[in-house]
Amino acid sequence: MSGHSKWAQIKRQKGVNDSRRGQMFTKLTREILLAAREGGGDADANFRLRLAVQRARQINMPQENIQRAIQRATGAGDDQQQLEEITYEGYGPGGVAIYVEVLTDNRNRTVAEVRNVFTRNGGNLGENGSVAWLFEPRGYISVPVDGKDTDEITLTAIDAGAVDVMDEDNSLAIYTSLEDMERVRGALENFGLTAETAERAMVPKTQVSLDPQKGAQVVRLIERLEDLDDVQNVSTNLDLSDELVAQLAS
Repeated sequence: MSGHSKWAQIKRQKGVNDSRRGQMFTKLTREILLAAREGGGDADANFRLRLAVQRARQINMPQENIQRAIQRATGAGDDQQQLEEITYEGYGPGGVAIYVEVLTDNRNRTVAEVRNVFTRNGGNLGENGSVAWLFEPRGYISVPVDGKDTDEITLTAIDAGAVDVMDEDNSLAIYTSLEDMERVRGALENFGLTAETAERAMVPKTQVSLDPQKGAQVVRLIERLEDLDDVQNVSTNLDLSDELVAQLAS
């Protein structure tokens, strides 16, 4: 799971960038809309909505924006945006697997945009099921250590249901089943830790190592996909080398 952990750190760093924040507001507004429409506007009773709201707060989305999205989703107005969840699967340079999750109001437009990005960046769009089997859904929680004993944090997380805990600089990456994610997050809060990130993740079962040049090509492909307004999340089984991570961080 170390590959996903590295990707998550890079995405968090990118999310702080003001030039991308507006786009992230748009993506999370869509996620809040769909979550509230499907499960109701009470975040305490709607786990998917609760996760979306938490992510929105992590990037400092104004509370009125969050509430407006929930009200739009649960209201009876005629201006409700009809969103559809779709996944696309394909391959990047070097044969790495890429799994794309989208929310769209126009399936034809979205598939054309996604296919175009794959084609222009050395990849190809595959059939449904071609790479999905290489990933498994997990809950991902990142918590700052803040001087606390990492062994105690790890034991707390495992006792609550975590399946893996990894050290990443001054924080811990904690993986859970989707069913146990909220229980683990609550246990960490009771321990005195507030999660920096708590989200659903598609974690690769195996990883593919590439040379830095090919790896950089894959990263460019993923970034182009993430720049599409309809794309909510992109997962890959590329194993990020330390050299490539340093290159991306700079």
